[in-house]
Amino acid sequence: MSIAIEQIELEARVPDELGGQRLDQVAAQMFDDFSRSRLTGWIRDGSLTADGQQLRPRDIVYGGALLQLKAEQEAQGEWLAQDIPLNIIYEDEHLLVLDKPAGLVVHPAAGHASGTLLNGLLHHVPQVRDIPRAGIVHRLDKDTSGIMVVAKSLLAHTRLVEQLQARSVGRTYEAVVCGVVTSGGTIDAPIGRHPQQRQKMAVNEGGKQAISHFRVVQRFRSYTHVRVQLETGRTHQIRVHMAHEGFPLVGDPQYGGRFRIPPAASPTLVDALKGFPRQALHAWKLELDHPATGERCSWQANRPEDMDWLLHLLEQDAEDFGA
Repeated sequence: MSIAIEQIELEARVPDELGGQRLDQVAAQMFDDFSRSRLTGWIRDGSLTADGQQLRPRDIVYGGALLQLKAEQEAQGEWLAQDIPLNIIYEDEHLLVLDKPAGLVVHPAAGHASGTLLNGLLHHVPQVRDIPRAGIVHRLDKDTSGIMVVAKSLLAHTRLVEQLQARSVGRTYEAVVCGVVTSGGTIDAPIGRHPQQRQKMAVNEGGKQAISHFRVVQRFRSYTHVRVQLETGRTHQIRVHMAHEGFPLVGDPQYGGRFRIPPAASPTLVDALKGFPRQALHAWKLELDHPATGERCSWQANRPEDMDWLLHLLEQDAEDFGA
C-alpha cells in the first residue's frame, strides 16, 4: 500500500544575510523541511529554480533572488499497514486524536521503514492512504510523548493545515529543564539547520521565525517543571529554544547541557536524572477548531510514568531540603 504523491509548490526570496552563498546551501536553510540531498536533486532536475532559471547546486545566489520549488514528494517505498496499538483519545469521521508513546517514530524514514505510527494508521484507518502524508499534519520527535491529531478526510487535512499556518492551533507541552527558571516569558528566535551538524537545529538568523511561550509550573533544586505553548512549530523547537535560553531539557541527547546534581541529592534521584532515557518532553494539551463543525475542541494526554516519577523525586528532594 503506497501513499498518494504530494504536490509541492513553494517560493521565497533569499534574505540579504544569505546572499552570496551556494544555491544548495541557501535552499537547505530556506526549505529546511526537506533534506539537503532531496533539495540538491530538485535543483539538478530544474524543480527548484532561482529567478526562473535552472542553476547548478554550487552556483551562487544573491539577496533578493526568488527561489521557486515545484516538485512532487515521492512516496518513500511501499508502506505497509501494520497492527500497531494506538492509544486513541478521540475519533470521528474527520479526526483521530491519539497519545503517542515515547520511542514510537511518527513517519517512515531511513532506518525506520516499518513499525511507525504511520504504519499503524494505515491498518486502523485504511482511507488515509489517499490523504497527503497519510493525514499526519504535525509530528512529534521519536522520544517525545503525547498528543497528536491526524486528519481522516481531505476536508480535515485542508482545514487543519490552514489552522496550523494561521497559528490558531493550541499546542501546550510539559518539560523538565536543567536550571532554575525564575519566571515565564516568550522566546522569539529563528530556527534553522545547524551550520556544521546537519542533523541538529539551531537558533540561526537565517532560519524561520520560531516563537515559544513558557511559564513555570514548579521550581526544584537545580531543575524546573515548565509548560511551553508553541506559536510556531519548527523542528525541535522547544528543545532548541530552551537550550538557547540556558535551560536544556533533562535527558536531551542532542541539546542537553552540563549535567547538574543538587548537593546531597539522594542516590535514587541521582540515578533517575542520569538515567532518564529521553528528553523530558510531553505534548500535554491540544486545542483546535473542528474542521467540519467549527467547534473549538480541546484534549489532554496525561504525563507518562517516567516524567511523573522524575517530578515526584524532584519534589521530594525540594521538600527534604526546604527549597
